[in-house]
Amino acid sequence: MSKNLLIVESPAKAKTIEKFLGKDFKVKSSYGHIRDLEKGNNAIDIENDFEPKYIISPEKKKTVKDLKDSAKMSDVVWLATDEDREGEAISWHLCEVLGLDPAKTKRIVFREITKPAILRAINEPRTVDIDVVNAQQARRILDRLVGFELSETLWRKVKGKLSAGRVQSVAVRLVAEKEREIMAFTPEAFFKIQAIFNVKDESGKVYEFKADLPAKIDSKPAARKWIDACVGATFKVDNIDVKPATRKPAPPFTTSTLQQEASRKLGFNVKRTMSAAQKLYESGYISYMRTDSTSLSETAQTGILEQITKEFGKEYAMPRQYASKSANAQEAHEAIRPSYPENASISDSDRDKVRLYDLIWKRAVASQMADAKLERTQVSISVSAHKNDFFVAKGEVIKFDGFLKLYIENLDDEPEEEGATILPPMKEGQALDLNTMTGTERYSKPPARYTEAGLVKKLEELGIGRPSTYAPTITKIMEEDRGYVIRGNRPGEERAYAVITLAKDKVAEEQKTEMTGAISNRLVPTDMGLLVTDFLNEHFSVIMDYNFTADIEKKFDIIADGKLVWNKMIRDFYTPFHKTVEETRENAERARGRRDLGVEKESGHTILTQMTRFGPVVQIGTREEVGEEEKPRFANLRPGQSIETITLEEALELFKLPRTLAPYKDQEVLIGVGRFGPYVKFGEQFVSLPKGEDPLELSQERAIEIIEAKLHEDRPVATYKGKEITKGKGRFGPFLKYDGIFVNIPKRYDPETISDNDMFELIAAKVEKEANRYIQQWEKEKISLENGRWGPFIRKGKKAINIPKINGERLTSEEAKLLTLEEVLEIIEGKMPDSVVKKVGTAQ
Repeated sequence: MSKNLLIVESPAKAKTIEKFLGKDFKVKSSYGHIRDLEKGNNAIDIENDFEPKYIISPEKKKTVKDLKDSAKMSDVVWLATDEDREGEAISWHLCEVLGLDPAKTKRIVFREITKPAILRAINEPRTVDIDVVNAQQARRILDRLVGFELSETLWRKVKGKLSAGRVQSVAVRLVAEKEREIMAFTPEAFFKIQAIFNVKDESGKVYEFKADLPAKIDSKPAARKWIDACVGATFKVDNIDVKPATRKPAPPFTTSTLQQEASRKLGFNVKRTMSAAQKLYESGYISYMRTDSTSLSETAQTGILEQITKEFGKEYAMPRQYASKSANAQEAHEAIRPSYPENASISDSDRDKVRLYDLIWKRAVASQMADAKLERTQVSISVSAHKNDFFVAKGEVIKFDGFLKLYIENLDDEPEEEGATILPPMKEGQALDLNTMTGTERYSKPPARYTEAGLVKKLEELGIGRPSTYAPTITKIMEEDRGYVIRGNRPGEERAYAVITLAKDKVAEEQKTEMTGAISNRLVPTDMGLLVTDFLNEHFSVIMDYNFTADIEKKFDIIADGKLVWNKMIRDFYTPFHKTVEETRENAERARGRRDLGVEKESGHTILTQMTRFGPVVQIGTREEVGEEEKPRFANLRPGQSIETITLEEALELFKLPRTLAPYKDQEVLIGVGRFGPYVKFGEQFVSLPKGEDPLELSQERAIEIIEAKLHEDRPVATYKGKEITKGKGRFGPFLKYDGIFVNIPKRYDPETISDNDMFELIAAKVEKEANRYIQQWEKEKISLENGRWGPFIRKGKKAINIPKINGERLTSEEAKLLTLEEVLEIIEGKMPDSVVKKVGTAQ
């Protein structure tokens, strides 16, 4: 066995590093974290100074055994996890699990996976930085406490299966507040006037150029009056202003700016960007990709400048260092850059890696290139009919391209302006011929919704989160189970606008149309996202405060510097927070987001919209209005509709369902909406509509396509013990159906190609599990004692209830068999007050 064992997080990283070290080193991977906080509410001992309880993840036990065996057979163990706090924490956990002394075990760090960097790190080892570990531990513990207690509060007061968190809930708030700004926005019409002029040069050649009236005109009559006055007017060059200008390159990428630019230039979402960047780093192509620093090492800068000189010439090279905008650029001490500046491109089968590397290389190299030298010209044109108004034409000429030869940075939501062009030669006092003049009706625009990268930029500006948390935060708030934020794509609506044209001394008006309100890949909060944000803002205003969240991040930084004790920081936060949680659970009303829209004429019942456990709905009749004999009527909202903005007329449209289509295969076809959403009913079979399908717009042809797809999906794929097996896909993923039992298909299998033998094994295991599921059953009372993952539990209807421990120990299945119905009811009464059905007797 090798004398030295070096442990990293990923197998790809291990493979790259092993190439650089000799036969005395064996490089192995921990495959990320090897242990984490225990699941459930007992992971943190609050009374014992927030002592965490860590467990080795079940899927990591084999990895841990392998690492332990390798460590025993090695003279020296080296820890080479990433340089950020998470990496430091992984190294500490490895010490704890492998029985290594953190104060003596060799810990190495590097910002790029190149041979010189690895060998330099081997020659300069340090030990695990416990202060940095404590900062990461504090973050993990605080986020677990906040997440568990807030989430459980949401389950009680809003809806089950929701989650909340210290950073994710603030991120949702940003998206929600932006949406509310847009909802409150009222567009205002105005007119922009533009003219196209003809000008002759000395040879008599005629050129056209555009000029704009800077001022907006408020109304159509005023715009018409302004243009009418220009009939027969004269125009001449009043002033020509020529100024030199420079453009400077953007700094090399940080995590945030890489995510933003990859979104704008490549169309990558945040997760896709970080996945490709991780692979580039592990392959040795780029420096570490989680950083908030814009600086370059002296070695990297020298290499880049040499490449610029070689590729473009000495005049294009300009060394510069950038000051980081981040208040605490600490997660890694260098910007994202190519490991080898001489490699302008890479050869790889992964196209995402190739494209992202190209972006990183160009940005890093351009950051060390000379400024672009420009000449900007502005021409003012007088109008004889309007002594105080001037048209303005702008032009720009590049005198020296500098960094523009290689790279131009994009910006989010750039103003829609005519690009500066090269203007024809003109002289002050020169008369101009008017070709056409147009007054076009425009509308003020609402604030733009965030893109994923734009939200990352805002989080960074506010000091919320760190480079390692941006991508997970965005992913979390967009998880389908949470339902807080979606990536919105809308075609927009048609809008009319007026155009007034002056040509050949005649003024004409016409009306044109344009699409407005279209969005593509913008973040839109769902009704649930808005409702949860309102609830948390009302009851947990401190947690939702941007400054407070940023201040917590600063305290983590102070812990990392060894100037603050982590459990004291947690206690100072947790004591008032927990008190607020208890008060909210005790006193807060259930949040429904109810809006009353009007009254139905026929019944006199209230028409309202609100959130239910099945999602946002429109409802006709409250429980009180309809009484015990009837039920309120419900309708699901259409895609793009919200309980906050839907009108009475739009709500009534939703009750046009169910509607009947033409029969198919001699069976009735009906479109309706039920408790689980819109569906097609074919004979006696209900088929859920795919997400995004509008039941009011569904055609006969599309309904048949959906029916046929379901019939194809439900066809038997095999038989087991004489009974048919079918496949399907539900809300929890792909499944097999056999003899009334649903069997989930694990991720390790491809549902499309799973073999018969694999299906038989899964079914046999499920049948055996079901046979051992029940310890006792009381069918009349709908109560059962069942075996669960963590031991026996009680099920009452659909509710699962834990059985209290006795002397700190869980009941075994044999002990649970001895429980009587009376004892089970007492446990339920303790866990679920007022829940015991009054009809149930006390005899077993």
